[in-house]
Amino acid sequence: MIIKVCGLTDNQSSMQVANLNGVDYTGFIFYEGSKRFTETTLATAKQKVGVFVNASLQYIKEQVIKYNLDVVQLHGNESPEFIRQFPKNIKIIKAFGIATEADLEATQLYEGLADYFLFDTKSESHGGTGTTFNWQILDAYKGSTPFLLSGGIGLESIEKLKQFTHPQLAGYDLNSRFELSPKVKDPDRIATFIKLLNMKTTSYLDTDPLGFYGEFGGAYVPELLRPNVEELDAAFNSYCFTEEFESEFKQLLKDYVGRPTPLYLAGRLSDKYGATIYLKREDLCHTGAHKVNNTVGQILLAKHMGKTNIIAETGAGQHGVATATVCALMGLNCIVYMGEKDIERQAPNVQRMKMLGAEVRPATSGSKTLKDATNEAIRHWINHPDSYYLIGSVVGPHPYPKIVAYFQSVISKEIEKQLLEKTGKTYPDKVIACVGGGSNAAGAFYQFYDNPKVELVAVEAAGLGIDSGKSAATSVLGTPGVLHGSLTLLMQDADGQVTEPHSISAGLDYPGIGPLHAHTIATGRAVSISVTDDEALQAALELSQLEGIIPALESAHALYALTKLELKKEDVIVVNLSGRGDKDMNTYLEKFPNL
Repeated sequence: MIIKVCGLTDNQSSMQVANLNGVDYTGFIFYEGSKRFTETTLATAKQKVGVFVNASLQYIKEQVIKYNLDVVQLHGNESPEFIRQFPKNIKIIKAFGIATEADLEATQLYEGLADYFLFDTKSESHGGTGTTFNWQILDAYKGSTPFLLSGGIGLESIEKLKQFTHPQLAGYDLNSRFELSPKVKDPDRIATFIKLLNMKTTSYLDTDPLGFYGEFGGAYVPELLRPNVEELDAAFNSYCFTEEFESEFKQLLKDYVGRPTPLYLAGRLSDKYGATIYLKREDLCHTGAHKVNNTVGQILLAKHMGKTNIIAETGAGQHGVATATVCALMGLNCIVYMGEKDIERQAPNVQRMKMLGAEVRPATSGSKTLKDATNEAIRHWINHPDSYYLIGSVVGPHPYPKIVAYFQSVISKEIEKQLLEKTGKTYPDKVIACVGGGSNAAGAFYQFYDNPKVELVAVEAAGLGIDSGKSAATSVLGTPGVLHGSLTLLMQDADGQVTEPHSISAGLDYPGIGPLHAHTIATGRAVSISVTDDEALQAALELSQLEGIIPALESAHALYALTKLELKKEDVIVVNLSGRGDKDMNTYLEKFPNL
């Protein structure tokens, strides 16, 4: 972030400020109505800003030449035509006093003329009031010109500044609250501000060195696999943030997966529920679900690590298809473990995996669903530690939850940009996503975890009912325990044995949730809602007949949550439509025989 300190004069305190690390611009006020009026500037390597209020063009040009100014800040009623007369080599900051959203309308005439806008507290004195305006007004700013935030910013503003986000926020303008008296700056206070601003804020996405989100997470693996997870963590951190990886990953997401996926305004759904409802159309990804975002990222990582044998688990089959797809793309061997029950109810996806060249191995123990497929995949990994285990959700030992959430974060990163285009806001009031392990939810929530203005709604499968004994509502029925390599919330009996889950949806038929979700639900950051089989079926039929979109059963659970939330007319809601319903047509036809 840019730091501009304004109101400097030719004195010792200003010289100290100009030499501080982290100060990018030094501002000098050439306006006689200001307490900080100056007729000289310091010799400094920092970019020097001359601040003028309704001055003549001739006067401004004289000061630019005399004091070798790099930037001209116009703080009065200067017109667009006036700005057009400046030489192209002079940067322009145009200031606006803000009290209401209506004050932002004036910025439209200056788009393309100023390098930066500066938003300050509206006053007759043209700034320097030491008072703060309501920054949330800037949610209505939809322009493309980056801006500096000004007006009453002080040390006490740090936490609020860290919480305030806007895609065009470029930096901060510091003035009266960093003075011992007008014209006398406090360099120690400014240095403290910069230090505190740059200190990393604790995020819900942060793990400790052992991979824990709060009390959940970690890597509970046999010693034989300890080198594997350590190798994976090191490779991810060293490779997946390089320009080489980012370039190939983004290219594949664009040209192979088909991103960005649309953010669709569901008009008839919005009319019914009395709010503005958008659907994030992950169902339009190649392979029909969000799962491919993660498999593309992980297959590039596996290839970088020199791995040629890939193993995976799958429930609804979408992760299995996405893994088989990228293995075919890269020419790698692929084995997918799938519960015998899921093989029967997700037959189309089984055929797709086989056509893509993968071997599908049934899990025949336990409930013969996702939990058991994961057990078999882990056993295979133990016996073949040279394999790459491509986990499909935010579950498993650290660093898998972190890796999968990162690769799926593309969902919420797109939501931010698309919402800005459609509404002028970069964040919704609510984000709703289904949660089994929870990869689509982690991706949809990712950019909003640390924004308290966004309500995160995690929707679990209640099966036949919470108290029926046939449910997968982990956040309600679960207690802390170790499942598939991490400490999380899971459904277990008094002896710590995992109890069998049930959901009509194969992708949600899991007795636990990812440790990140366990953490956010346990701390109250996310709200958990449970939806039964029948309710999910009702939501699937409703979306099909209202919007002409047949959702996956997993996504149908998220859709039904709209009936369980208190919605207001002004609410902007995003439902992550994580997959399409082709794979569930047999179930739909069975449950709706009269269609």
